[in-house]
Amino acid sequence: MKKKRNYKFLFLGYNNSKTTLINFLKKKKILVKHLSRQITLQDLKDIDLVISFGYRKILNKTLLKKLVRPAINLHISYLPYNRGAHPNFWSFIDNTPKGVSIHEIDSGIDTGKIIFRQKIKINPYKKNFSTFKKTHAYLINQVEKLFVEKFKKILTKKYKSFKPKGKNTYHLKSDLPVELKNWNTNIIKFKKAYIKNHLNK
Repeated sequence: MKKKRNYKFLFLGYNNSKTTLINFLKKKKILVKHLSRQITLQDLKDIDLVISFGYRKILNKTLLKKLVRPAINLHISYLPYNRGAHPNFWSFIDNTPKGVSIHEIDSGIDTGKIIFRQKIKINPYKKNFSTFKKTHAYLINQVEKLFVEKFKKILTKKYKSFKPKGKNTYHLKSDLPVELKNWNTNIIKFKKAYIKNHLNK
């Protein structure tokens, strides 16, 4: 009997210093190839699934058409809210729902069908969630937790993806206010100042 080969995943974006998922996949006997650069068709050879997490590049239509199954992306917002850059920051500034999403990748930016998503309550008045850095780290942990919980369904593609309804918000990297000097900034104080300087004019 022919021995079944191990799954081979292409993991794009964060490395081991920023995510626990690469080691998680390896423990599941998944062969993991990690890249942070722009990928090519050659990189897709023998790849069963492409996972994007913290990846700063766009997968073009040519690459997407060559995949054996849709690539997936892990995003720290409750999609379709806060597509694009700095979703954690804008969820506080725009007063949009907070959460995490795992979705299929299409030719748009965070516009693919949702596989799993989860709303998350975050109170920035609490010390553990007082800064953008703390809330970002928490959401990273939560989307990793969601991936681990749903891993078997993701691996076997036993899920029903769907297009989300609701307001669609999007921000570019360049939209980030110049007043934000670092991510250790207190959320409540910054938001009050931002509203005073920008929204009340």
